[in-house]
Amino acid sequence: MKKYYGIAILAILLDQITKWMIVKNMEVGERIGIWDPWLGLLSHRNKGAAWGMLQGQMWLFTIVTIGVIIAILYFFYTEAKGKPLFQASLMLLFGGAVGNFIDRLFRGEVVDFVDVLIPIINYEFPIFNVADAALSIAVVMLLIAVILDDQQQKKKVKQ
Repeated sequence: MKKYYGIAILAILLDQITKWMIVKNMEVGERIGIWDPWLGLLSHRNKGAAWGMLQGQMWLFTIVTIGVIIAILYFFYTEAKGKPLFQASLMLLFGGAVGNFIDRLFRGEVVDFVDVLIPIINYEFPIFNVADAALSIAVVMLLIAVILDDQQQKKKVKQ
């Protein structure tokens, strides 16, 4: 089970290294086009939750994040045993949560920098970071893990 901690550590390291690079090399509001106009790096700070909700509620984020981290570890050691996809998704979720938590603790805000425009519908996606991506991917993985587990349970009942 402990081998899955590497997923969390990798997510945290990638998140913090990329944020450090943005903070050290770009001014807030500065944008570097990668594949203009659809993809770029935009130095942005967020004192709220996802998509800028609940600005300035640091005490709330601290309590919620600590609760989420405890819940992730609880499920990892109880419900996810012997379920590799479930374990991997929980550790990716853990890494994303910790990555943004580190920002809130030490910077008082979260560094966001991935700027995406979806051209088909001309929608500018909210600016995000590696931790946010890890959280989103982890949620999809968790849904798949739950669906697969449910299907396996139904097969066992039929037998």
